[in-house]
Amino acid sequence: MPAVVVVGAQWGDEGKGKIVDLLAPQADVVVRYAGGANAGHTLVVGGEKIVLHLVPSGILHEGTTCVIGQGTVVDPETVLREIDQLAERGIATDRLHVADRAHVVLPQHKLIDGFRESADPKIGTTKRGIGPAYEDKVGRRGVRMGDLVRDDLEARVAENLACWGPTAARLGGELPSASEVAASYRGLGERLRPFLCDGARVAGEALMAGKKVLLEGAQGTMLDIDHGTYPFVTSSNATSGGACTGSGVGPTAVTEVIGIAKAYATRVGGGPFPTELEGPVGEAIRKAGAEFGATTGRPRRCGWLDAPALRLAVRVNGMTRIALTKLDVLTGMAELAICTGYRYRGEVHDEPPFAAMAEVEPVYETHPGWTEDLSACRSMDALPANARRYLERIAELVRCPIGIVSVGADRDETFGNVDIFG
Repeated sequence: MPAVVVVGAQWGDEGKGKIVDLLAPQADVVVRYAGGANAGHTLVVGGEKIVLHLVPSGILHEGTTCVIGQGTVVDPETVLREIDQLAERGIATDRLHVADRAHVVLPQHKLIDGFRESADPKIGTTKRGIGPAYEDKVGRRGVRMGDLVRDDLEARVAENLACWGPTAARLGGELPSASEVAASYRGLGERLRPFLCDGARVAGEALMAGKKVLLEGAQGTMLDIDHGTYPFVTSSNATSGGACTGSGVGPTAVTEVIGIAKAYATRVGGGPFPTELEGPVGEAIRKAGAEFGATTGRPRRCGWLDAPALRLAVRVNGMTRIALTKLDVLTGMAELAICTGYRYRGEVHDEPPFAAMAEVEPVYETHPGWTEDLSACRSMDALPANARRYLERIAELVRCPIGIVSVGADRDETFGNVDIFG
């Protein structure tokens, strides 16, 4: 009963959607296990782009069951919009399930998120209400998806609003009434009623029946609430440990953890980013890689590949291999750099030092680039020698093999060992 985890190995936006879409035909069930509509998974199939924020990327494959797990926080409006958009493209969504224990992103969550981002200090959130929804979950005052079709919905919403009222007043904002929110969300709940289920049981019974389950993460390791660059992090466990709690799949079922990383590094929002390139080189990477947020459209901060951060990700996730994306973006650069360590207070660290990421100085080694077009490459041997050496050095530095390589945005522009279930 194998389960495979796909996890972001950097600061998110690594290309998890594309890799899950590539691997999903091997799986019977795909479960999105964490995060909310702040994640944008971009898929390009036959030159056509599809962006999903909550629906698992496996939905494009006929016969694959998809679950939005209880570890997520769900914006019902976003899910319904995605269901409608998929239907317009002729993609069936009767294979989609939404965990009734997943917490709901309510209007007050989005408002509070926006109020906070208008003040200082800023975290750089997407203002989608993700953080406040997770606060309510941990504070045991949240509204869950199954509550949307219960008779006491308005009372639950009223209790929740009462907790946020003082915060809104302090930040100079107003919140809607409980009756207003309940009326709107009761209607959304009724539309979603056919999709609601015990999400953990769907995945668990599939495994007991000998089926294959793929667990899809959101954001990345350096944004994990426990392992990332706190406080500039997301509000959930984006690492592989969160895959088990967020899906309801026990850890003994996990046979492989695939970490997704770009051939360089990017970050959206505030927080330390040691290898950031603020000049023309960073701008060239941003332009070549179309580095703009799928959810917000914000330009991403770009920098050289950060081996210490990736080494941390390999360790805390238990990665068995890396899928490296966007190698083609670096084509045409005369020289590439890899951060191999951080210098901090006279000492070189091989992993991020706790609470000091904003003060470290990256230690670089340089490598010659390549000019050859990579779009037709479908094996490691087909890559230019300098591109192969670049990949080999990354694998050596982070102590994890690179098993899959992407050289373009389309599903077909990927190669390597994609047999994930053995």
